[in-house]
Amino acid sequence: MVGLRVLSISMGVFMLFMGIDKFDWLMDTSVLAGRFQEWREVAPPATRWYLERIAIPGLPVFSRIVVVAEIATGIALILGFRVRLVAALAFFMVLNFHFASDVLLHYSYLTNGYGLPVMGSLLALAIGGAKLPFGVSR
Repeated sequence: MVGLRVLSISMGVFMLFMGIDKFDWLMDTSVLAGRFQEWREVAPPATRWYLERIAIPGLPVFSRIVVVAEIATGIALILGFRVRLVAALAFFMVLNFHFASDVLLHYSYLTNGYGLPVMGSLLALAIGGAKLPFGVSR
Protein backbone atom coordinates (compact mmCIF):
# COMPACT_ATOMS: atom_id res chain seq x y z
CA MET A 1 0.00 0.00 0.00
CA VAL A 2 2.80 2.44 0.81
CA GLY A 3 4.38 1.64 -2.56
CA LEU A 4 1.18 2.61 -4.36
CA ARG A 5 1.04 5.81 -2.30
CA VAL A 6 4.57 6.66 -3.44
CA LEU A 7 3.49 5.92 -7.01
CA SER A 8 0.45 8.16 -6.54
CA ILE A 9 2.60 11.05 -5.33
CA SER A 10 5.13 10.50 -8.13
CA MET A 11 2.48 10.41 -10.84
CA GLY A 12 0.79 13.39 -9.23
CA VAL A 13 3.97 15.46 -9.46
CA PHE A 14 4.43 14.31 -13.07
CA MET A 15 0.85 15.22 -14.06
CA LEU A 16 0.97 18.53 -12.20
CA PHE A 17 4.08 19.64 -14.07
CA MET A 18 2.75 18.34 -17.39
CA GLY A 19 -0.25 20.62 -16.86
CA ILE A 20 1.85 23.57 -15.74
CA ASP A 21 4.01 23.11 -18.85
CA LYS A 22 0.85 23.51 -20.98
CA PHE A 23 -0.45 26.56 -19.09
CA ASP A 24 -0.13 28.74 -22.21
CA TRP A 25 -2.80 26.58 -23.88
CA LEU A 26 -5.43 28.32 -21.76
CA MET A 27 -5.02 31.50 -23.83
CA ASP A 28 -3.37 30.26 -27.02
CA THR A 29 -4.60 27.10 -28.74
CA SER A 30 -2.10 27.39 -31.60
CA VAL A 31 0.42 25.01 -30.00
CA LEU A 32 -2.10 22.18 -29.77
CA ALA A 33 -3.56 23.10 -33.17
CA GLY A 34 -0.10 22.79 -34.67
CA ARG A 35 0.39 19.37 -33.13
CA PHE A 36 -2.99 18.19 -34.40
CA GLN A 37 -2.10 19.36 -37.92
CA GLU A 38 1.29 17.60 -37.80
CA TRP A 39 -0.30 14.39 -36.56
CA ARG A 40 -3.09 14.57 -39.16
CA GLU A 41 -0.60 14.74 -42.03
CA VAL A 42 0.93 11.35 -41.18
CA ALA A 43 -1.97 9.68 -39.39
CA PRO A 44 -3.49 6.36 -40.44
CA PRO A 45 -7.19 6.49 -41.42
CA ALA A 46 -8.71 5.82 -37.98
CA THR A 47 -6.56 8.43 -36.27
CA ARG A 48 -7.12 10.93 -39.09
CA TRP A 49 -10.88 10.45 -38.74
CA TYR A 50 -10.63 11.05 -34.98
CA LEU A 51 -8.53 14.18 -35.44
CA GLU A 52 -10.75 15.65 -38.17
CA ARG A 53 -14.11 14.80 -36.59
CA ILE A 54 -13.45 15.16 -32.85
CA ALA A 55 -10.09 16.60 -31.82
CA ILE A 56 -9.68 19.51 -34.25
CA PRO A 57 -13.30 20.74 -34.02
CA GLY A 58 -13.10 20.49 -30.21
CA LEU A 59 -9.74 22.24 -30.02
CA PRO A 60 -10.90 25.36 -28.11
CA VAL A 61 -12.43 23.17 -25.39
CA PHE A 62 -9.82 20.40 -25.33
CA SER A 63 -6.85 22.76 -25.06
CA ARG A 64 -8.29 24.15 -21.86
CA ILE A 65 -9.64 20.90 -20.44
CA VAL A 66 -6.26 19.18 -20.82
CA VAL A 67 -4.47 21.86 -18.79
CA VAL A 68 -7.06 21.95 -16.02
CA ALA A 69 -7.43 18.15 -15.95
CA GLU A 70 -3.68 17.52 -15.75
CA ILE A 71 -3.21 20.05 -12.95
CA ALA A 72 -6.27 18.77 -11.05
CA THR A 73 -5.11 15.17 -11.54
CA GLY A 74 -1.69 16.03 -10.20
CA ILE A 75 -3.05 17.74 -7.11
CA ALA A 76 -5.53 14.94 -6.40
CA LEU A 77 -2.90 12.21 -6.74
CA ILE A 78 -0.43 14.09 -4.55
CA LEU A 79 -3.06 14.60 -1.86
CA GLY A 80 -4.39 11.07 -2.19
CA PHE A 81 -7.89 12.26 -3.06
CA ARG A 82 -10.09 9.71 -4.88
CA VAL A 83 -6.99 8.06 -6.32
CA ARG A 84 -8.78 5.24 -8.16
CA LEU A 85 -11.26 7.54 -9.90
CA VAL A 86 -8.70 10.22 -10.72
CA ALA A 87 -6.19 7.68 -12.04
CA ALA A 88 -8.84 5.99 -14.21
CA LEU A 89 -9.91 9.31 -15.72
CA ALA A 90 -6.29 10.30 -16.27
CA PHE A 91 -5.60 6.92 -17.89
CA PHE A 92 -8.29 7.57 -20.50
CA MET A 93 -7.16 11.17 -21.00
CA VAL A 94 -3.58 10.06 -21.68
CA LEU A 95 -4.79 7.14 -23.83
CA ASN A 96 -6.80 9.63 -25.89
CA PHE A 97 -3.74 11.83 -26.41
CA HIS A 98 -1.59 8.84 -27.35
CA PHE A 99 -4.21 7.63 -29.83
CA ALA A 100 -4.45 11.08 -31.44
CA SER A 101 -0.67 11.24 -31.83
CA ASP A 102 -0.62 7.70 -33.31
CA VAL A 103 2.03 6.33 -30.98
CA LEU A 104 0.12 3.45 -29.38
CA LEU A 105 0.81 0.72 -31.92
CA HIS A 106 4.49 1.40 -32.49
CA TYR A 107 7.47 -0.37 -30.95
CA SER A 108 8.88 2.97 -29.80
CA TYR A 109 5.85 3.34 -27.50
CA LEU A 110 7.27 0.57 -25.32
CA THR A 111 10.54 2.46 -24.82
CA ASN A 112 9.05 5.96 -24.48
CA GLY A 113 8.92 7.26 -20.89
CA TYR A 114 5.56 8.91 -21.60
CA GLY A 115 4.09 5.65 -22.87
CA LEU A 116 4.01 2.40 -20.99
CA PRO A 117 5.39 3.69 -17.66
CA VAL A 118 2.72 6.41 -17.43
CA MET A 119 -0.11 4.17 -18.64
CA GLY A 120 0.96 1.29 -16.40
CA SER A 121 1.28 3.55 -13.37
CA LEU A 122 -2.14 5.12 -13.89
CA LEU A 123 -3.73 1.72 -14.48
CA ALA A 124 -2.09 0.30 -11.33
CA LEU A 125 -3.46 3.23 -9.32
CA ALA A 126 -6.91 2.87 -10.91
CA ILE A 127 -6.98 -0.80 -9.90
CA GLY A 128 -5.28 -0.76 -6.52
CA GLY A 129 -5.40 2.84 -5.34
CA ALA A 130 -8.23 2.51 -2.84
CA LYS A 131 -7.66 3.46 0.82
CA LEU A 132 -4.00 4.34 0.43
CA PRO A 133 -2.17 5.57 3.53
CA PHE A 134 -1.26 9.22 4.06
CA GLY A 135 -3.99 10.57 1.79
CA VAL A 136 -7.06 12.71 2.32
CA SER A 137 -9.42 9.94 1.12
CA ARG A 138 -9.72 6.77 3.14
